Amino acid sequence: MKYKMIVTDMDDTLLNSEGKISREDKKAIMKAQEMGIKFVLASGRPTFAMKEFAKELELDRYGSYMLSYNGAIITECATDKIWLEEKLTVEDAHKIYDLSKEHDVHLLTYVDEEITAETTSEYIDVEVDLTGMPYRKVDCFKSTVTEPVVKCIMLEKPEYLKEVEKKLNELLKGEYSLAISKPFFLEVMKKGIDKGASLLKLAHKLDIKPEEIISVGDSYNDMTMLEVVGMPVAVENAKVEVKNMAKFISTSHNNHALKTVIEKFIIGKTLNM
Repeated sequence: MKYKMIVTDMDDTLLNSEGKISREDKKAIMKAQEMGIKFVLASGRPTFAMKEFAKELELDRYGSYMLSYNGAIITECATDKIWLEEKLTVEDAHKIYDLSKEHDVHLLTYVDEEITAETTSEYIDVEVDLTGMPYRKVDCFKSTVTEPVVKCIMLEKPEYLKEVEKKLNELLKGEYSLAISKPFFLEVMKKGIDKGASLLKLAHKLDIKPEEIISVGDSYNDMTMLEVVGMPVAVENAKVEVKNMAKFISTSHNNHALKTVIEKFIIGKTLNM
């Protein structure tokens, strides 16, 4: 199979434990792009927190895209224009807030490019550190969220958050898209929005068949984009459930996972670094 696109998650997949793209991965990715392969970033991160990496990989030069907020927004890197945007309504956000109170979890969203919440938490601090976005603590979530938002994130200890996810799936019956990204992040998006659904829309736009795509990921919110492509890849440090659905297990995010994938499926040989 001749693959035409590689789509990768960022945190704990493309990015190593230091939050960086390794020199080896970058060289392999640039080589793949020079060969005509579309390289797409797909992350739960806000668009703002992906742009520096897109610039580092010259995705604008090679006409590629970013899928941010778990696929709720697709941005064309060459023009910085939003090609797809799907948001929760104000009523949706307020309902999710009520659910967060009922289940005793923290909740954040994004308003005016600020992380916005009523509470403080070590898990909210993680999102602030990851994205580099300012944090705004507000007195009233509902009075602050007066326009549609891209997504909300519930935050709590991983074991408890898994229980909350199960309860909400039973309660909501598909009313929203739910996905755990990091173990302490339960992301809530508009119904039908996930990385896989947005990837298929992008592939159709670019006239690329699903079987011509490689997707690489590590966590639960990556599973939708692995299940719709010809070559689903899990990094070595991925969740067991992600590994179980993969056709290939790459090296870890700390051992140049994307280089391993590109050498095997695109170049067919080991790159000299």
